[in-house]
Amino acid sequence: MTEPICELDLARMRRDRIAKLNRALDNAGVDVLVLCGQQNVSFATGARAPAADHMRASWWRAVAVLERGAPWPHLYTDFPEGAPSEIPDEHLHRAIEVETAAGADELLRALGAGVLAIDDAPFPLWQALQSRTVIDASVVTGPAKVTKTADELECIRRAQSINETAMHVVRPLAQPGRLPRELSGAFLRAVAELGATANTVDPVFQVMPRSVAEGPYSITSEPVFPIPVIDEELRAGDVMWIDTGINLHGYASDFGATWIIGNEPNHVQRDQFAMWRTVVDRALARVKPGATAADLVDAARLDDGRLPWLSYFYLAHGVGTDSAEMPFVGTDLGAEFDAALVLQPGMVLVFEPVIWVDGDAGHRSEEIVAVTTDGYVRLSSRVTLDDGGAR
Repeated sequence: MTEPICELDLARMRRDRIAKLNRALDNAGVDVLVLCGQQNVSFATGARAPAADHMRASWWRAVAVLERGAPWPHLYTDFPEGAPSEIPDEHLHRAIEVETAAGADELLRALGAGVLAIDDAPFPLWQALQSRTVIDASVVTGPAKVTKTADELECIRRAQSINETAMHVVRPLAQPGRLPRELSGAFLRAVAELGATANTVDPVFQVMPRSVAEGPYSITSEPVFPIPVIDEELRAGDVMWIDTGINLHGYASDFGATWIIGNEPNHVQRDQFAMWRTVVDRALARVKPGATAADLVDAARLDDGRLPWLSYFYLAHGVGTDSAEMPFVGTDLGAEFDAALVLQPGMVLVFEPVIWVDGDAGHRSEEIVAVTTDGYVRLSSRVTLDDGGAR
């Protein structure tokens, strides 16, 4: 397992996040930040909410409002027991039903003057805001979230440690005759027992076709991943791609691996892993402040100049309160986007190029690092092939 980043202090982490949001508000010239997206509400307030299906989640929506320069946001919620104790009583309010015209008008009357930035507003709230100057909240939340404090990095590291430890429980179960849903059940039980706050990704234990022609395949004629669990027994020699994510104190982990069911990897599968390892190591060698995403992409190219990963995947993506967030590296956003993205200390990168050799399936794994002042530090274990991908 990786070394701790710091002694975790959740109250300090929440104060630091509010400070980052205030700096971003100031830089963007925004006076009031309105957050309806639940992960953004959690980022701004530290509040949690009970799990709910999609319909109930929309009606039980928490809302956060932060005025520029304020030490605390206002939190509107029907679950006040999920709010951190340090939020002042005068900043904790009953929920407002912003999905209704009356609720939207009520929130509008509570907002201060000036430029508003808002994220995921339901239609009645958008209508109520027509008289105000409103911009996209990503100009505030993006800069605040893209670099992490030491406490945030420690949350991600601990979340990933729980994920990896659970996989050590699951890996011996991945044998011929087992059902993928049995692996999912074992994983979910393990992460709960290990102290995860929640599960954030339906566990993916997907047996991959050997070739694109076996299907299913995408409109770009590439294998599809992930798909829902298929209730078929595993067979010796199956190539299984795994993807799981759990949440700890509001922060996500991201685990990816390739398992060969019932057999040792053959020479083709070892060569696929060697290519994956080479691509990641070449990119990691360029990770430092001031490097661009384009630098990482160029370093990761094969000797013939090709980019070896599937087009709808990444060379790397960020992770934080979302399982995939900025920065994005080597995506279909293109070379100009990569050239404009400059690495900074505190950025987190999840490297997951997907190597595919048609006729022999492929390899995908994931490694997480954080950019430091002179390079990077690992938040996940280094992937090797002989450990079976369980790490």
